[in-house]
Amino acid sequence: MTMAMPQLTDATLELSERVALLTFCRNDVRNALTGTTLVDDILATLDWANRTPEVSVLVMTGEGAAFSSGGNVKEMRDRQGIFSGSSMTIQDQYRRGIQRIPLAMERAEIPLIASVNGPAIGAGFDLACMCDIRIGSSEAVVGETFINLGIIPGDGGAWFLQRLVGYQRAAELTFTGRLVDATEALKLGIFLEVTEPTQLIPRSHELASRIASKSPHAVRMTKRLMKHAQRGDLADFLDLCACFQGMAHHTDDHREAINAFLEKRAPVYAGR
Repeated sequence: MTMAMPQLTDATLELSERVALLTFCRNDVRNALTGTTLVDDILATLDWANRTPEVSVLVMTGEGAAFSSGGNVKEMRDRQGIFSGSSMTIQDQYRRGIQRIPLAMERAEIPLIASVNGPAIGAGFDLACMCDIRIGSSEAVVGETFINLGIIPGDGGAWFLQRLVGYQRAAELTFTGRLVDATEALKLGIFLEVTEPTQLIPRSHELASRIASKSPHAVRMTKRLMKHAQRGDLADFLDLCACFQGMAHHTDDHREAINAFLEKRAPVYAGR
């Protein structure tokens, strides 16, 4: 039985054929992550997806002109919200606020696809970098722009970006704070693909559906293994691979995949 979807405030959530689509709906502030409830909406969605076996892939996108503008600059100017209080208060608000996103994204048990419809700036860019795959609209622009405001990537962006594009390129992008258009983002490997704006969601859904057509257990175990591979040593990782493989060989989905292969037909998975 599918678990009830979370009640979201500044985003919408849809589920169709094992693909969940989370859409940020605060175009009035360019889908800023601060000064809205988008942080809580993202966290609630990730927790729901992890606990819902009927979900195999989560796609994130923005409604309106932007994917996400990151931190609300007017709130920074006025020292409001997460940017208010003493140095100790601000660091605590970061830890208990926006920094919950990278931790939750790393714990995600399903593949995450960022469907970058427009500008993804600062923390908005970092959010896209936390996903497994990014598909960009030709109108998308990305930037690790914190240094332009005299601050640092407080949401953990420096950890994610260098793992995506390598240290040297990440250093150049972070130290200059320059903006990168969709064509360059594709060349740098930030985007897997670039599409016309009208084709962004269809193409993202097409890719998500292809992943979702695989064995649900195998998809989730593979996602967990790929994340473990980023932080563990080889011997421990191979032990975990052996454990997961033993589990996979005893699933009904594995037997269905073998039978379908030998019978030259499409498999029908039951998630067992």
